[in-house]
Amino acid sequence: MTPDMAPLGGAPTESRRPSTIYDVATAAGVSHQTVSRLLKGYEGIRPETRAKVVQALEELDYRPNLTARSLKSGRSHRIAAFTHEASEVGPSRIAEGASAAARDAGYVLDLVFVDMHSPAAIEQSLELLTRHAFAGVLALASSDAMLRALAEVDFGVPVQLETEAATHSSFSETATTALVEHLASLGHRRLLHMAGPMTWSSARGRQHAYETATAHLGLESAGALHGDWSAGSGYRAVAELTELPDATAYVVANDQMALGVMLALKERGLRVPDDVSVVGVDDIPEAAYFDPPLTTVRNDFDATGRAAVQRLIARIEGAAPPPAPRRATEVIVRRSSAPAPAPDPAGRVR
Repeated sequence: MTPDMAPLGGAPTESRRPSTIYDVATAAGVSHQTVSRLLKGYEGIRPETRAKVVQALEELDYRPNLTARSLKSGRSHRIAAFTHEASEVGPSRIAEGASAAARDAGYVLDLVFVDMHSPAAIEQSLELLTRHAFAGVLALASSDAMLRALAEVDFGVPVQLETEAATHSSFSETATTALVEHLASLGHRRLLHMAGPMTWSSARGRQHAYETATAHLGLESAGALHGDWSAGSGYRAVAELTELPDATAYVVANDQMALGVMLALKERGLRVPDDVSVVGVDDIPEAAYFDPPLTTVRNDFDATGRAAVQRLIARIEGAAPPPAPRRATEVIVRRSSAPAPAPDPAGRVR
């Protein structure tokens, strides 16, 4: 049924025109200039006035006319977000947070997902971005291939590059270190790392943090296995081993691989956590429902995406960048981690 059609048996209904800032101003009992200043992010508005305007915006379902704004200012209000691995939890949820933040600021976010395994697809996507009038480009670059592709393009607009380097202030460092410390507190002394693809900076950061933390705490490492972030790769990495390593705990670089690791261990006759503990990173919604529920560290993907867009918009509008969000590192302890098992009479852990 179109907006001008009536319900069955009723009279025709009128199409409701979009609300304007003048409608909002009338409803809130303020001037249209006050509404305009609030929409532009001006902070010097009295709290009681701000509350009335916000209420009027919600009641009237006000939506800014981006086309009119662009024509009047001569500036686009579209942002391109260039990312890849849409099937992975992290990139997709970061993109969701970025889209929400752009919408809140009166911008439209155009998501461009790229197959990094196809050079032709990369070239086509980059060409698409350069042919359109964007106010800025958000590059959610997780892999080395993405970084190389972006380095060869001049978009002619502000670009916000978001990548996680292996630094002491990164989430990879703090999350992995916290997990190793958690396992050490349970008496584990020999660990194994299930790493992500080394073409990703976050995977390198987590492996580096694992190696640093085990050495600092005087723990032994049984080495590292490698996957591609998927549950299947975690499963295969363990299932295809000729002999399981002599480790009492697996520090897995993300929750999805941890799911595969736990199934492979179970099929090889080991009980989690009685015989071996498994921990992951990210705290995806399903982690609490693994068998057993997974001990992990929460990764606030939504906040990451929002902060990235806010930094880009600040550059577009020539404003001071917002402060970086404070990310608390909290180990979510569930049943997949437990005290280390006692060694058998031969001195082995199992």
